Amino acid sequence: MRNAAAKTKNCALASIGTTMRTHPLLTAGLVLSIAGAVITGLLPPLVLEKAVNQLAAGGMFSFSLAVSYFGLLLLAGLLEALKQVLLTVFGQKITRGLRHDLCLKLTRLSADVASMQDAGAVSSRFVSDVDTVENLFDDGVISMIADLVQVVSIFVILFTRNRGLALLLLVVLPLIFWYTRHVQRETKKAQVANRRALASVTGLIPETIRNIRTIHNTGRESWMRLRYSASVGDSYAAIERTNFYDAIYSPIILITNAAVVGIVMLLAASGSPAVQSFFGMQVGTAVAVISYISQVFSPLESIGMEIQTIQSAMAGLTRINEFMGQEEKWDTVPGTGKRALKDTASPAVLLKDVTFGYKKEQPVLQHFSLTVRQGDTVTLTGRTGTGKSTVFRLLLGLYRPQEGSVSICGQNAAEIPDGEKRPLFGYVEQIFRLVPGTVLDQITLFDDRITREMAEQAARTAELDTVIRALPKGYDTPCTDSLFSQGQWQLLSIARAIAAEPRILLLDEITANLDAGTEETVLRAIRNAASGRTVLSISHRISASLGGQQIALAPEADDFPCDS
Repeated sequence: MRNAAAKTKNCALASIGTTMRTHPLLTAGLVLSIAGAVITGLLPPLVLEKAVNQLAAGGMFSFSLAVSYFGLLLLAGLLEALKQVLLTVFGQKITRGLRHDLCLKLTRLSADVASMQDAGAVSSRFVSDVDTVENLFDDGVISMIADLVQVVSIFVILFTRNRGLALLLLVVLPLIFWYTRHVQRETKKAQVANRRALASVTGLIPETIRNIRTIHNTGRESWMRLRYSASVGDSYAAIERTNFYDAIYSPIILITNAAVVGIVMLLAASGSPAVQSFFGMQVGTAVAVISYISQVFSPLESIGMEIQTIQSAMAGLTRINEFMGQEEKWDTVPGTGKRALKDTASPAVLLKDVTFGYKKEQPVLQHFSLTVRQGDTVTLTGRTGTGKSTVFRLLLGLYRPQEGSVSICGQNAAEIPDGEKRPLFGYVEQIFRLVPGTVLDQITLFDDRITREMAEQAARTAELDTVIRALPKGYDTPCTDSLFSQGQWQLLSIARAIAAEPRILLLDEITANLDAGTEETVLRAIRNAASGRTVLSISHRISASLGGQQIALAPEADDFPCDS
């Protein structure tokens, strides 16, 4: 297996680095706009200080200073707006990269891991968690860095203008920092709890829709409602905790701001020479100091809001990295499937001394061997849990045996790439898996290798061509759940399985839920589809229809995980 955890531990940092490398002009523009916004934001109070001191000294008001002051304010506003625009674009490009990586990861998950994924949790990672990462750059870490640089710069300026105020801020700022850290920790806990609750809610919705008939038939509406209400309640409680810290942070910062300004002004007006040596200042300097104090606490207030955004994003990133670190499929060998297609001498299927179990469960198969010659028909029998469907999964290369080997036409089944399997295998399940698209798309599955003629021939073999042509748009009719009967869906599944003209046909209890009349139609279609192919089935009825060899799989113990 690939070491997915090591490769994806810092997937967000990798996306940032990729975005910076592929968009150097965007990165340079963002850095320059941030630096320009910080610098131009510091200059207006200095210009104002000089203008006020000139007036206090009885001088004339300088028009050039006025133009400079308002010009700097305008330039600072424009650079701030440019910074926000570039941050938004930068964040969108990063999240686009993350969603692309998540999609690739989803296709690379091992069958064992993929089967255990909760649809709601996966959806929340693709949507909510990635959206928080975008917010991280729109109004998060970069903005916070800019605000911190602004605070440090203002502190340096204040130290040159009023040492007493600088010393006072040295006392106040650590308290603000401690308070901010406390808010940060509590907000992160609430955000993680909210993410978990949202994932649960998102998963319950499709689960309810999927099982709505069962819920109504068994009278479990109130039970499902309680489950949903509990998850919504957990999310609401987490959001309330977040809102509480959000609500109290800004007022405390503003009150501290007002207190510091008041103390400084009172001390500046003191008649004590010792106090004046630290807090005394000119009128213009006092105006500039008041402006700078507001600029100190305003970024601190923003940092508090940004911390909430960052903590939410960190909670999302944690979940994204957990998903990206899951076990992936093993590497396959290109050309393996093509070599198998050319091999006419080796057994179509060969399982040799195979032992296999799911995760840490007791083995489903122990020292199991099976040989199926090309063109033979074999039916696997046995009660639930004896490993019939497990054999199919091993043949399809979804799992590797813990012991022994599984070969398809002389090639290791697990080494055959997914893109090379369709000409080898035709797999018919009990339930048809509908994909968005037309009837033709249901057969081809958007595979360019399967022409319209091949799809129509497959439908004729499955005895469904006449039904399809009777539809309003024939094969181009948009496919919906109500378009076909249950038996016709099974015939469409057969057409899909044989459209690529596979050498091996796998039939998994495909007549289990059919009435007698429909079953006969499906069995007739199966006999047509099985002609000239190797067939492995899990069905006594298909065995009676097709003949061939029956192989009974007996359990090694009384308790096995269900594999049906």
